[in-house]
Amino acid sequence: MEGSAVERREPERLKEVPWVLVKHAMGSPKALREKAKKFLIALWLYGRTERIDERLRRLQRLGYIDEVPTRMQRIVGAIDMMRFFIVPAASDYYRQKGINFRFHTLLRFLDDPASIIDPTGFNSSRDAIIGHVMQVVHANPIYDFQLLESFEGGLEEMEAQVQQVLDGTHPRTASIRAIVEDPDYHHRLLQHIQEYRANRNVEPLLRENVASDRALYELQRTFGTVPSAMRYFARMPDSLGGGLRHLLTVRQFPRRLAA
Repeated sequence: MEGSAVERREPERLKEVPWVLVKHAMGSPKALREKAKKFLIALWLYGRTERIDERLRRLQRLGYIDEVPTRMQRIVGAIDMMRFFIVPAASDYYRQKGINFRFHTLLRFLDDPASIIDPTGFNSSRDAIIGHVMQVVHANPIYDFQLLESFEGGLEEMEAQVQQVLDGTHPRTASIRAIVEDPDYHHRLLQHIQEYRANRNVEPLLRENVASDRALYELQRTFGTVPSAMRYFARMPDSLGGGLRHLLTVRQFPRRLAA
């Protein structure tokens, strides 16, 4: 397959100079306008709790959520997810790869600004979630797979779009290749999606630093799937005062609240 041959060469992320990566991540003026539009929509959706509640109820019907966390619990839980797991795990991974984490985050923002502001994904559109999974070597993509099941046909669409990236026909192929440093990631991701669609209990495709680091591995057991993350969120304070107190006083991951 032509796309497979392209992917196996040294990835653009590791061989191109920064200004070329920025240019490719930004895309055309038309693409920039579309990204700005989607970013504003994502901000607007933060106030549309009824849209989020509808998706949460669908996930609850599918058996992924035992108890739906309140909005305050989701906010506090999302911040914990970011500060205790997502950022430390990503920073550790890119440090091992010799990649500047801040510059990498800039490229991600230029490629898809909407995906940066929504760590839980509940405010994101189907395509924003798919694009996010395709642009980042994930600690554990099963969380996002389960999140996509809150959309009708979400997983099928993700499989199709990953195949398009491999074929070089996806409209964001250039910007995604300017970000992803692992030349085999999309091949593994496509296989993992297919296996997950056939068997929801498939072993997770863990990022190498998460699989090898005991502390990060334990954290992904809480934040790596929707059911475990939502159980953690449901244990967060339900009031503004309680939420602020938690965020100001809890400086390390509270293992007693872990799934």
